[in-house]
Amino acid sequence: MADVSTNTDIRFDPSENPPLPLTIGMGLQLALLSIGGVVLTPAIIIRSALGDGANEYLAWAVFAAVVVCGISTILQALGKFRVGAGYILLMGTSGAFIGVCIGALVKGGPATMATLIIVSALMQLLFAAKLARFRRVLTPTVTGTVIMLIAVTVMPILFDMMEPVIDPGASSTESDPTGFVLSAGTVLVITLLLAMKARGIIRLWAPMIGVAAGTVVALFFGMYDLQSVADANWIGFPTTGWPGIDLSFGPVFWALLPAFIFVTMIGAIETVGDSIAIQQISWRTPRASDHRTVQGALSADGVGNLLSGLVGTIPNTTYSSSVSMVELTGVASRVVGVALGIIFLF
Repeated sequence: MADVSTNTDIRFDPSENPPLPLTIGMGLQLALLSIGGVVLTPAIIIRSALGDGANEYLAWAVFAAVVVCGISTILQALGKFRVGAGYILLMGTSGAFIGVCIGALVKGGPATMATLIIVSALMQLLFAAKLARFRRVLTPTVTGTVIMLIAVTVMPILFDMMEPVIDPGASSTESDPTGFVLSAGTVLVITLLLAMKARGIIRLWAPMIGVAAGTVVALFFGMYDLQSVADANWIGFPTTGWPGIDLSFGPVFWALLPAFIFVTMIGAIETVGDSIAIQQISWRTPRASDHRTVQGALSADGVGNLLSGLVGTIPNTTYSSSVSMVELTGVASRVVGVALGIIFLF
């Protein structure tokens, strides 16, 4: 009889190498599950702050975000030199930064935002180095509550973005309230139904399936212009758009710095929760949470945020979808995390 403490659902633990097709398949599935959040977060921030006239910077920010997420995901999987957890921890752009990044772009521009991200990332690296002093504070209750509250901070901004769609002064196609209600309602209903009723992998895909269904409904009401997609190159790299770094440290920088540091700490707490969770489900024989693993995860997150600031894009954080995927599939090999990062890069 198997030991009751043994997790028999684990097919490959972090130290084992699954077959190459399985490794690539898992990496692709995780990439597809997360690419929406990685791309949409910079789009929401830049469109809200700078409008439709910042397409060049938007293209650069999205490209840079995907590259940074790939690099930081690989760092998390490898877990070398005290940087990275050594587990599958998917890194993606953080929704917690939506509010503060919009404020930085409006008041100071992309270069000021980049500088704020760099400085707050350095604070996160310092926090990771001194993590032992905060172990009694960062309880599961604290980390779980913070993760839930991230979505609340985003809702007012998203509703402001949706207002022009139903504004009678907008264009005739976009102002149709019927199309807005039906498309938004379709996304909400399908996502909630799948999240509550579906099982296994389908449950993880609930947001993507809901968005896809809402998009189809919106197409019938002329709410999408697909010409720009048809005209775009299939393969290409943005040649311009890097905003640089503002080292003037003016009043805007000092006014926004406390908010950036605070939000960075929120993202760090989210990473703490995910790094603890991934340790608990990745081994056949459960192990106690390793403080050094949590510290490594925070350090990799901080390095990712530092890179985000240097290239002028939105900071990143761990995505809990990687934890759910490991739990559902039983594949916890860190090689999958490396494959996922490489897929983001290429």
